[in-house]
Amino acid sequence: MKIAIAGAGAMGSRFGTMLKRGGNDVILIDTWPEHVAKINRDGLQIDTDQGSEQVQIDAFLPQDVSFKPELVVLFTKSMGLVSMLEAIQPILTPETKIVCLLNGLGHTNVIEKYIKKENIFMGITLWTAALLGPGHVKLVGDGSIEIQNIDPDEEVAAEKICQVFDASGLKASYSNNVMFSIWRKACVNGTLNTLCTLLDCNIAQFGRLPQSDALVHEIVTEFAKIAAHEGVLLNVDEVAQHIGKLYDPSQAGEHYPSMYQDLIMHHRLTEIDYLNGYVAAQAAELKLQTPVCEALTQMIHAKEVLLVK
Repeated sequence: MKIAIAGAGAMGSRFGTMLKRGGNDVILIDTWPEHVAKINRDGLQIDTDQGSEQVQIDAFLPQDVSFKPELVVLFTKSMGLVSMLEAIQPILTPETKIVCLLNGLGHTNVIEKYIKKENIFMGITLWTAALLGPGHVKLVGDGSIEIQNIDPDEEVAAEKICQVFDASGLKASYSNNVMFSIWRKACVNGTLNTLCTLLDCNIAQFGRLPQSDALVHEIVTEFAKIAAHEGVLLNVDEVAQHIGKLYDPSQAGEHYPSMYQDLIMHHRLTEIDYLNGYVAAQAAELKLQTPVCEALTQMIHAKEVLLVK
């Protein structure tokens, strides 16, 4: 399958590499000129626990792409979604399928402004990766993907996409309720991403803190309150237990979450407004109280002021 990865950071690079190894015709699209240039000059450096290798894969700035993909996998940061969708319009055809694997909440309504509903597939992934520098990523831990069609008539197309991903080792499955999974994943990011960034630690280190269980429970309770108003019912205890399993180093314990990578390592703006900030904003509209998410959002924004130049 001809596949374009739109947003070739840590996760986009991981998916691009695995899909290419699975026999697909894959390109990377990214807005970071140094990253694109390094990949094209030297290949994409992939580090794992088994060693390091250079993967040859074509990379492009959005304005330079002429490749016409059958499938586009969206891996931009949430705040870059609109600009990426606008930039890649020339390469999209009426048949191009879009899989959105972005972190955060509220993306479906944005994508529908650019793409026909029958071509939109939403998903979540528990794979992890770290961007170490231009053209250099580290693949960490195990993972999986869930995907579902937005248009009820496109289940067969969604299952075909899952088969392509699964054949590349990405452990993809069809979801009957992807919005539940997206909210559940948002709870993971709204706890681990936010707290590891503020506390300057990886996931395993956070899990060893005596305060970790209480913090996770309070945040997930606030997420569940807003999810219920969007028709998604979350079991707070189950979600908290799910997050706790990620502390294990064999899962994601040694991983520094993407928000940590963005803000602490690379001094870039974060996706906080699409996680805890989304919950706080929706709560304000609904006249509900989510004080923990509101406070965490403000603290991350304050840290952005200190670190992002």
